[in-house]
Amino acid sequence: MCALVVTMIVKEIYAKTILSKSKVSDYTINPYIGCEHGCTYCYARFMKRYTGHREKWGRFVDVKVNAAKLLQHEIKKKQPGKVWISGVCDPYQPIERKYELTRDCLRILSKYGWPITIQTKSPLVKRDLALLRTFNDIKVGLTITTADEEVRKVFEPVCPPIKDRIETLEILHSAGLKTFAMMAPLLPKAEGLVTLLRGSVDYVLIDKMNYHYADWIYKKYGLEYAMTDVFFAQKKRELSKSLEREDIPFQIFF
Repeated sequence: MCALVVTMIVKEIYAKTILSKSKVSDYTINPYIGCEHGCTYCYARFMKRYTGHREKWGRFVDVKVNAAKLLQHEIKKKQPGKVWISGVCDPYQPIERKYELTRDCLRILSKYGWPITIQTKSPLVKRDLALLRTFNDIKVGLTITTADEEVRKVFEPVCPPIKDRIETLEILHSAGLKTFAMMAPLLPKAEGLVTLLRGSVDYVLIDKMNYHYADWIYKKYGLEYAMTDVFFAQKKRELSKSLEREDIPFQIFF
């Protein structure tokens, strides 16, 4: 069987700003526009309405090559606050290996002592462990939506395997960082994650699917049941009981 080859259109651009206001945190930093992970359900594909991209979501990445320079300039003028990395892209998507924009921005944030929250699906975050440990206030989260690799392949076909994300959390947590798992959107077989996360997270955040980009995937694979209120209510009960049993703090947003 031949491996799937995805053509990625990469463009280097010069952004006008990098430290943006956020509804989730005080600020957010997005070093890239677009995301190679291209998850079927991703809410961030709404960005295409503003960027003019005609490529499919997951097939393009704009690289903000001046991100660190902008941040160095802007951070001196802004009121210090919490920074979410990132809001509409994965800061550690594969292209970060080449451009290191996230790493460069982290160096500046560390220098100025700003608190940060990193959210990713990539084990590449381990590359910057030494840098992450220089922060006094830092949280690092891995998004993990299911405990079943077959389900993961349906919704997140080019994302890192579940076991790699779990192992990443274990390493970061063992290094003394505050870690969390983001179960969002909540997919079938997510309940199996609780035992896998034991001892590697400080807390868990859980949310359901509240957008419809992936409706066709559910229908194609006969998973419509996992879009219903009955499904989410059941998973809410199951996860609550399991997390309480394991003494893992959690927050459910539905």
